[in-house]
Amino acid sequence: MEKKKAAPPVADINVTPMVDVMLVVLIIFMVITPMLSKSIPVDLALTRNPVVMSDADKEDAIIVAITRDGQTFLSPGLKKIDPSELAPTVKDLLSGRTSKMVYIKADARSKYEKVEEVVDNLRAGSVDEVGLLTEQVLDARRMQKAPAQ
Repeated sequence: MEKKKAAPPVADINVTPMVDVMLVVLIIFMVITPMLSKSIPVDLALTRNPVVMSDADKEDAIIVAITRDGQTFLSPGLKKIDPSELAPTVKDLLSGRTSKMVYIKADARSKYEKVEEVVDNLRAGSVDEVGLLTEQVLDARRMQKAPAQ
């Protein structure tokens, strides 16, 4: 009887399990990423010379969002709120803060009446500093003259 020789060792790496794990992780990230949004999606008004308000990006910034259909949301916490309840709620949020700025993030197509109502209610809540968040218009002429990188 002749002894059978063992097969030579395989030097190739088996990547199939790694690909399976990577696909599962990719699917998990694709499902969870939309749930991580911290704000209400609104189409901001366009301006040519906006003032940079970097404090609006902070976690604890007080932002009032007004959607196209007139709904009002208050961050932090992203709570739907009636504009008439803004004054006492924002007053409580501002107590003990050094920055008394409240930011308004209104959809460009929301009714001006709703924005005015929010501002009036904020003023009633003794808010002196109100910032309106906008997006900068990219001038087409500047883009044509800019050198390609």
